[in-house]
Amino acid sequence: MVTNHVQENMAKILLTVSGVIPPDIKTQIVAGQRPRADYLELARALDADLLDYGSAGSKNMGLAWACFRRRGRYRVIFTDGEQVGIPLALLLKLFGRGPRRTRHVMIGHILSVGKKMIFFDRLGVQSHVDCFLVYSTWQKQFIQDRWRVSPERVIWTPFQADAQFFRPEPTIQHPIISSAGLEFRDYPTLIEAVEKMDVQVILAAASPWSKRTDTTAHRPIPPNVTVRRFNLHELRQVYARSRFVVVPLYLVNFQAGVTTLLEAMAMGKAVIITRTPGQSDVVVEGETGLYVPPADPGALRKAIQYLLAHPAEAERMGANGRRLLEEQMSLDKYVQRLERIVNQVRDEK
Repeated sequence: MVTNHVQENMAKILLTVSGVIPPDIKTQIVAGQRPRADYLELARALDADLLDYGSAGSKNMGLAWACFRRRGRYRVIFTDGEQVGIPLALLLKLFGRGPRRTRHVMIGHILSVGKKMIFFDRLGVQSHVDCFLVYSTWQKQFIQDRWRVSPERVIWTPFQADAQFFRPEPTIQHPIISSAGLEFRDYPTLIEAVEKMDVQVILAAASPWSKRTDTTAHRPIPPNVTVRRFNLHELRQVYARSRFVVVPLYLVNFQAGVTTLLEAMAMGKAVIITRTPGQSDVVVEGETGLYVPPADPGALRKAIQYLLAHPAEAERMGANGRRLLEEQMSLDKYVQRLERIVNQVRDEK
């Protein structure tokens, strides 16, 4: 169901949610069971309506079609990813923006893959995305260069974590190191790096968004490594127990791993991250964490051993990370930035 406005024709902004909004989400947030949702905070700040899979009656294509049908009621449609934004841009290009000349703001996670590039290369749908919001400077440069999109239309913004939910807590007994997520995670390299080390490792190999397979599946797991799923409240406790957090990645050109990185930083934890073309905008080398080369278990093991042997360094990096997140990458800062950007697009003549 479209939320926030009784009369849809009075609304100016429509925000998509690529999922089904849980009916009890506000109760969960108040109870401290999950972080605040970015789409709820954005909808509040923008006075926007929300449209999710349940409202549209189907998933991405259905959500795009539902947005297109409503275009006459809104000045701006804000799509939360290219899975909805690309088909909407195509519909707007083929059949028009409607009487209100609806503007289109789209979050672009990773546009540099073949099946997505076809829509831009051959069909020119970039003409009907008025503003691209990206989380990776590599993706920003790619969009500008390949499709001759002006830099003013492609805006890099840091992603976010809820600094109220993910916050430093006293470390309890039996500290560990941990990792989390599924998107392009190189867990085999991490497992090889920590095998036979005198430290317990927890891999929270799950994600509510990623469709990637768990790379720990069908491989031997050493005795000092535990792989399991956690809800968000449990994951926060895993972070709290961690001396630091490791995010091993395959070679990618978008910000895989950014959610885990920011959650760890919000918890005041140092991070070790694989340096990739797409994942170089968050961690400050030597200040909030350490970078290691891709697919190099020896280098990863050395970085882990260093932080284990220098707990004061890990604590310093973790404190720096928390400070950086509060200043630039918290949910509240993220909402403020996007509110300003979307309102600018809305007010353009």
